[in-house]
Amino acid sequence: MASSPKIFAIAGSCVLALYVGFIVVEKTHAATELKADTEAGAIPNVAVINPKQSPEKVALTLPGTIDAWYQAPIYPQVSGYVKMWYKDYGAHVKAGDALAEINAPALDAQYAQAKADLDSVMAKYHLATVTAERWRAMGRSQSVSGQSVSVSNANEQSAHAEVDAAQRNVDHFEALEKFKTIVAPFDGVVTARNINVGDYVNNGGGGLNSTGSASELFTVADVQKLRLFVSVPETFSYVLQPDLTATISVPQYRGRTFEAKYLTTSRGFDPNTRTAVAEFTLENKDEVLWPGTFASAALKSHNEDAHLYEIPTSALVFQEKGMQVAVVDESSRVHYRNVTVGRMADTSTEIQTGISPTDRIISNPPADVLEGDKVNVVDGQRGYNQSGFGKD
Repeated sequence: MASSPKIFAIAGSCVLALYVGFIVVEKTHAATELKADTEAGAIPNVAVINPKQSPEKVALTLPGTIDAWYQAPIYPQVSGYVKMWYKDYGAHVKAGDALAEINAPALDAQYAQAKADLDSVMAKYHLATVTAERWRAMGRSQSVSGQSVSVSNANEQSAHAEVDAAQRNVDHFEALEKFKTIVAPFDGVVTARNINVGDYVNNGGGGLNSTGSASELFTVADVQKLRLFVSVPETFSYVLQPDLTATISVPQYRGRTFEAKYLTTSRGFDPNTRTAVAEFTLENKDEVLWPGTFASAALKSHNEDAHLYEIPTSALVFQEKGMQVAVVDESSRVHYRNVTVGRMADTSTEIQTGISPTDRIISNPPADVLEGDKVNVVDGQRGYNQSGFGKD
């Protein structure tokens, strides 16, 4: 029985040795896993895309303003008081239709004075003519000197000139008398009426508002055909081509669109906004669209650079060597490649040279990824930068 304690001691030692060995093995395994995890964690995860070919048609949506084909603010040409107006807001008018009448007593008096002056000089002219005729008759019989005849002829010519001047003055006031009736300059719609009966209007200036500026009496617009004006940013000026079309949508007609045809452009950029004005024509036979309407214009045009490729703008890398992209090779190594950039937009950029359609390009390269680094390619989330681009 004395040997039993020794047996138990040996068994305890074996158990302790096994336990210590197990702990050592576990620590070694954990260290190995930690090392592997650390090495794996040091390889960055990246999402890649494939370049896509530029579309044959380019599309761009910009705000625009619809205006009348013709629009005329009408000011008075005589001073006086409004006797009556005949056309209100929205009235359809024909060219020559009376819009309003103006009482101008001062003009009437001037017109009457001009006609009286004409009668006076006409009487003087008739007298000068009779006198000159008598002097010429006496001159033919050598009864008077040639000098006297010449003076008589000159007096007749002077009187005739005075008649012409007086007649021109009468014509002037006669024309102003016609301006007492305000008429429509062309067929259209009255879009503004800024007068009332009894208002005083000023020659050439309309009424005076609180700031002292002149205001028009009426505004008449031809709305059978409309003009659409769109300010195109300099970056997108390439869409201004003869085949350009615009699909118009306006807030008051949800779900309804209108087609506009490209007419011309300003051929110059505003230095303040860096935009060029493009003008479109728009049929409006049913007059559902009004001048001054805000419009959203979806522009479509042929893309002359359809042979190029596009990548997300976020894939570009700005280096001292110029613009580059980060390409992942078959062994998951990164290589930076110089590219030539074409047109740039917020989300996509055209690349003229330096890439091929099979390249795997990092869509948003990490700042710490260097040439030759190994990366782990993962599926990127389809979103702002990935939309529309293929990925492996």
